[in-house]
Amino acid sequence: MRATLIYGAGDVRVENVPDPEIKLPTDAVVRVLRSCVCGSDLWPYGSKPHAEHGERIGHEFLGVVEDTGSEVSNLQRGDVVVAPFVWADNTCDFCREGLQTSCRHGGLWAAEGNDGGQGEAVRVPQADGTLVKLGVGEDSALLPSLLTLSDVFPTGYHCAVKGGVNARTTVTVIGDGAVGLSAVLSAKRLGAERVILMGRHKDRTDLGRDFGATDIVAERGEEGIERIRELTGGDGTHVVLECVGLAQAMDTALSVVRDGGTVSRVGAPQYEQVNLGFPSFMGNVTLTGGVAPARAYIEDLLPDILDGTIEPGRVFDRTVGLDEVPAGYQAMADRTALKVLIKP
Repeated sequence: MRATLIYGAGDVRVENVPDPEIKLPTDAVVRVLRSCVCGSDLWPYGSKPHAEHGERIGHEFLGVVEDTGSEVSNLQRGDVVVAPFVWADNTCDFCREGLQTSCRHGGLWAAEGNDGGQGEAVRVPQADGTLVKLGVGEDSALLPSLLTLSDVFPTGYHCAVKGGVNARTTVTVIGDGAVGLSAVLSAKRLGAERVILMGRHKDRTDLGRDFGATDIVAERGEEGIERIRELTGGDGTHVVLECVGLAQAMDTALSVVRDGGTVSRVGAPQYEQVNLGFPSFMGNVTLTGGVAPARAYIEDLLPDILDGTIEPGRVFDRTVGLDEVPAGYQAMADRTALKVLIKP
């Protein structure tokens, strides 16, 4: 079959790889209907040292069950399913606590010999615990929005949930990428009436308004901090959702959070430390967030997608075939695409 491999910075190729097959009785094989490029895929795309042999890449996909191991009981051939960006048994103590990213028997796609999601098919370990049936057909118009359940939408939602967003909180979202826009949508879903989006790409911030942002702040750095303060009577917002992962974004978050407020971070951190000094201490600021246990949120978010209440798939603004994936990576790296959908 065909799949995406990364050889180094700027070097993504689509090549033939062995077909996936059942190795353990808890496995399933899923034929991929849709996958996508994640913002976190751009970190190795921008910096990975070159290697002689490529490595599989991609961790967001949905598809059709083609085969199951002898111990898989909740799935059958033909089910349309979505896979969270980590696989998990969904039964261990961490999973029962809603922390599937710490599953005692789980793992990562495209790591340690596991298949990546950007290909024609995937072997899925711990299939009963990992895969969620979607109840739609292979040609459903909802597939783009349902695909966001694999990562980007639950990640934005996790950020808002950990931040304690509700109808009584004002919110700042830092970042107008797909995760930031998903955080805006999530904050709105949780009842926030005022959501300030910090972003400077008009096509993205326009979508942010559609998702529920009430104010847009295009300024960055000290100018952006001052603008947030102006909009909030000098106080800042109760919750800040940091969806970028850069040190400047975190510094901004800590500068615009209200005393007694919460900074929730889900941007993959590209920094070694956080400047939690005396001002944050005196302001009783809480820092929370982390990698999102997407599996914990899928069944909660799924009905709103199925009934059309929300349409998170609007973050996809470009669709490519599998052979066009390298161009899709380049488009996202060049900021000419927000998020690229792959249709094998």
